[in-house]
Amino acid sequence: MMVRLLRSGKLEIIAMFSVSALLSAGSVYALWEWLVYEGDMPPIEFGLCVILVLLLVSACFGYWTAQTIQRRIDALLIALKQANNGNWAIRMPLSGARSFEAVHVEFNEMAAAVEERLKVAQLAGEEQVMREKASNEEAVLEERKRLARDLHDTVSQQLFAIHMSASSLPKLLEINPDRASDVMGQLIEMSTLAQKQMRGFIAQLRPMELDGRSLHQALDRWFPDYCRQNRLQGELDWRIQDSISEAKEHQLFLIIQEAMANVVKHAHAQHAVLSISESEHQIMMTLQDDGVGFRPGEVRVGSYGLSTMRERAQKLSGDVILFSKPGGGTRIRVTIPKYTDKRG
Repeated sequence: MMVRLLRSGKLEIIAMFSVSALLSAGSVYALWEWLVYEGDMPPIEFGLCVILVLLLVSACFGYWTAQTIQRRIDALLIALKQANNGNWAIRMPLSGARSFEAVHVEFNEMAAAVEERLKVAQLAGEEQVMREKASNEEAVLEERKRLARDLHDTVSQQLFAIHMSASSLPKLLEINPDRASDVMGQLIEMSTLAQKQMRGFIAQLRPMELDGRSLHQALDRWFPDYCRQNRLQGELDWRIQDSISEAKEHQLFLIIQEAMANVVKHAHAQHAVLSISESEHQIMMTLQDDGVGFRPGEVRVGSYGLSTMRERAQKLSGDVILFSKPGGGTRIRVTIPKYTDKRG
């Protein structure tokens, strides 16, 4: 490719400079003809005129040549940036490329090959997600049994103790008001503990809330409730028209839950905006908070939350990018390519 580019580039540059030389020679000849018919001119002035004509023609032609080449380089740079951002459907036009035609052909072939590989990887990732989801059903049942036992051993016993203490209060108030006051304090402590334990169990059950709902329906219910429970002002911006595969919805929901948990644990934020949108080739999820922020370079490479989100996105050929600065909040952007399954 490079050899072809150099050859074609050399030929085009040689052609441009040849045309520039011809124009310069023609301009000098025209100047000479004019002098022949119009009268004599001192040699020094004639030489200066010739130099001026050569400079003007060369400068104009050089500027035009540089602009032409720069436009082609800029177009290639834009295509590379789009590809780097995950849009491998971008293609470079072949018409009018001239010396850059070889580069455009190679870029288009590379983009098509990468797009096909990512498509295959995403389809395989979706199948894996669905297999894992099916294989986890038994584990989910076991987890529900464990939660039932825990509820019986903790919250249920706490509620029974609260009930017994509350039942004794009317009689205790008549016999020993001071003791009744102590029992009232114990009731408050037990009810507070039971409430905390129940919230913990609810938090463990949240990942199953997507079952039977679309991602949009699940977020409409889960996101404001989660923000309210954690004293956050939440804003949900849903801008997707096309349907999303079950595997993508499943992974996005888990990523959003992990990202929101990080906001609650680390950001000390007051406001969070969750945006889910799409372009022709991508699904994009962005979570922005107004928390304390941090320097991304200080985050451990193996940080559980970030690594888990990135692994989930990469299963579908996607990626997770983190933007943050101290005092400026944090923004997490997840991109997942959109491909059409043409198999079968």
